Amino acid sequence: MNYPKSDSRHWKAKLFRQTYESRDGGVKTVGHFSARIQYGGKREKFNLGTSNKETAAIKARDIYLSLVAGGWDAALKQYKVETAPKSVTTVGDLLSAIQNTSTGRAKTINQYRTRFYQIVAEALAIESGAERYDYKKGGNEAWVKKVEAVKLTELTPDLIQRWKVSYLKKAGSSPAAQRAAKISVNSTLRQARSLFAPKHLAFVDLKGIRSPFEGVKLEPRQSMRYRSELNAEQLIKDAVKELKEEPLKAFLLAVMAGLRRSEIDSLQWSAFDWEKKTLSVSLTEHFAGKSQSSLATVDLDDELVATFRGYHAKAKSPFVLESRVKPRPGAKYEHYRADRTFAQLLSWLRKKGVGGKSPIHTLRKEMGSIINERHGIYAASRALRQAGIEITAQHYLDTRKRATTGLGSLLGVPGKRGRHRTG
Repeated sequence: MNYPKSDSRHWKAKLFRQTYESRDGGVKTVGHFSARIQYGGKREKFNLGTSNKETAAIKARDIYLSLVAGGWDAALKQYKVETAPKSVTTVGDLLSAIQNTSTGRAKTINQYRTRFYQIVAEALAIESGAERYDYKKGGNEAWVKKVEAVKLTELTPDLIQRWKVSYLKKAGSSPAAQRAAKISVNSTLRQARSLFAPKHLAFVDLKGIRSPFEGVKLEPRQSMRYRSELNAEQLIKDAVKELKEEPLKAFLLAVMAGLRRSEIDSLQWSAFDWEKKTLSVSLTEHFAGKSQSSLATVDLDDELVATFRGYHAKAKSPFVLESRVKPRPGAKYEHYRADRTFAQLLSWLRKKGVGGKSPIHTLRKEMGSIINERHGIYAASRALRQAGIEITAQHYLDTRKRATTGLGSLLGVPGKRGRHRTG
């Protein structure tokens, strides 16, 4: 049916989303709808500023009616001004513009923002005491305002380089401390500079301002090879005896299926295939996944399948981990439904001597190391659901098999005279 231009249903069929070429050569689509509106021999494109199709169609109709009533000058003054991009001159302007135009995940952009703000604050010596973490009385808000008021022209590659050098010097001269500092500074720089990637700046006009990370090099890659210090078999036996049901579920999914905390938190019973003895990490309304490669099927031990089948028989919700907290897939921070369960598991793991920043993730690494030892690195890469074997080799696995020449027998038995000949 053909609708008149005064009807929003006419414009609903005319809406489109703009596309742009991403850094990897692919085509990306922006979130907001646009419409091309023609009147009196002139045609103009309007960014409708919303991803809701009904709202966008109504706005397009209103623009058309404004044209009919007052002509182009009035319509452009009313609608182009409010949709025109704001001049980007400060840190706050940049983040606002990226959040309004980038189709990247809100949680990911927020992680980049946190790292960028950290660098800006430390590089410019913006005070950031305990009040920075005061989210209730406004301390954090005041600190954020100071950072967001910084002019982008103040941020230069020289300033960022000086920040990097200062960060590394604070770690001291200990080789272990320097290694940790280099890993940390590289991670911080990678995330912060990602805000200036073409895919995020496609519709942001920086008016000649260059990236402050231009020319700032990362430190040489530090070894991230996982070195096992666990007795996995004993740890599992202890867990079965000592942990309550919910933290035990989380423990088993991490150490025997290699799931990450967010994957465990969002896992639903429908992910299990009891007959095939597999578990599928897949896209759902509550879970997006770390990457495309992480969405895959995991093989399970027979005993693990039997254990979870027993849990499933008495399940009270679609989720594997029981919790009264509802999922928040749109949260800009790392939100866990089963946060209380993870806290219990973390406390238990630390008492058992499982260290590191993320003991739960250490369980995943341990699983990868065991599979690598028993079945090889390709099997481990598949089990960990990683993008490629290179990542597996660089970050997670430690081959614990002894590798020696086998020539030690020529030395004889230590301590027994006459067995060691020379010459």
